[in-house]
Amino acid sequence: MSSGVQTAGAVVLAVAALSGAVIAVLRLRSRRGIATAMQRATYEVLHTAGLAAEPLRGGLDAATAGKAARHLRTLVGATGLSIADDHRCLAFDGRGSHHGDQLAAAARRALKSGRCIVLTAAELPCDRVDCAVRGAVVAPLAKPDGQASAAMAATIDDHPAPGLVQATLEVARWAGAQLALAELESSRERLARAEVRALRAQISPHFIYNALTAIASFVRTDPERARELILEFAEFTRYSFRAHGEFTTLAEELRSIDRYLTIERARFGDRLQVRLQIAPEVLPVGLPFLCLQPLVENAVRHGLSRKPGVGMVSIEARDAGAECHITVEDDGVGMDPAVFAPDRPETDDGQHVGLSNVDERLRSVFGDHFGLVVETAPDAGTKVSMRVPKFHPGVHP
Repeated sequence: MSSGVQTAGAVVLAVAALSGAVIAVLRLRSRRGIATAMQRATYEVLHTAGLAAEPLRGGLDAATAGKAARHLRTLVGATGLSIADDHRCLAFDGRGSHHGDQLAAAARRALKSGRCIVLTAAELPCDRVDCAVRGAVVAPLAKPDGQASAAMAATIDDHPAPGLVQATLEVARWAGAQLALAELESSRERLARAEVRALRAQISPHFIYNALTAIASFVRTDPERARELILEFAEFTRYSFRAHGEFTTLAEELRSIDRYLTIERARFGDRLQVRLQIAPEVLPVGLPFLCLQPLVENAVRHGLSRKPGVGMVSIEARDAGAECHITVEDDGVGMDPAVFAPDRPETDDGQHVGLSNVDERLRSVFGDHFGLVVETAPDAGTKVSMRVPKFHPGVHP
């Protein structure tokens, strides 16, 4: 085995647990200050690992495997490298692609057993006189839980030495961890979409019934008003049930809330008063879709609908430097603060509908410091506040 393979194998073993530092290393603009051969080798391995991580974080298919294979081959120091799943070879880089079927069959065996397989020249028969493949190491791309859905095969022009075997195992384990992170991100996105669907299911039946009832009351007495309300209702439902986008802007969310309140004012009449105080500079701020609507509906449905006489809903959005501070407040009947205890389940009548859903989504997107703050007491109204960063990676309305 060449000295390059030995060096790469040794460095892989030394830095396999340091994948979290890859991004920082990638920001280096030059090699100034990297003096020793080991430091240069470490930088090269981390840089290559970063290049391989990017496609792997997108999940594993033929396209991402093709982009990652070249960098994984460099990490291992192999003559060629293939990535295969249970059914086929997804990608091959380097020399020896004519052994693809043999390597894919070995990958299936490795996946079935969950163990590394070493192939000698006798197990890779070939009638090509110029074939450089004399051995291979096949390792499952095992995730932290030990499961694997693909395997990596590294080929070499010599008998596979222990250094190549260990390097292949470590790189396969590292690649499996990247795939696990991709699955985690995919699961997070699916959960966010499911939470939005659940939120729609919670809110929509109550509002739709009340909206249609209010519109029906104007059909004979004021047809023009009924027509306007139908248009507002149509635009509101179009926005609420849109099929794309996990995020929206504050301006879009407030526009939808205005349609909602227009319909609710048709139902409540002068009993429902609304006060808006919105700083223009925060209108483009991005936030999770259907993030404010549940707060406003909660204020109307559980705060003011149960209050005799006139009730006020106040919506405020302030510029606070790097953040936007938003509050939704009502002067209604209030709630028992114990309702919001972490270990208390949702009540059957839908009290604080959607608040826990919104809180979880805010924390998931922006971090644990950005959840809802609820101030309430019986007969004292309810104030719900949130902080939203003006700019946040990954939030694209």
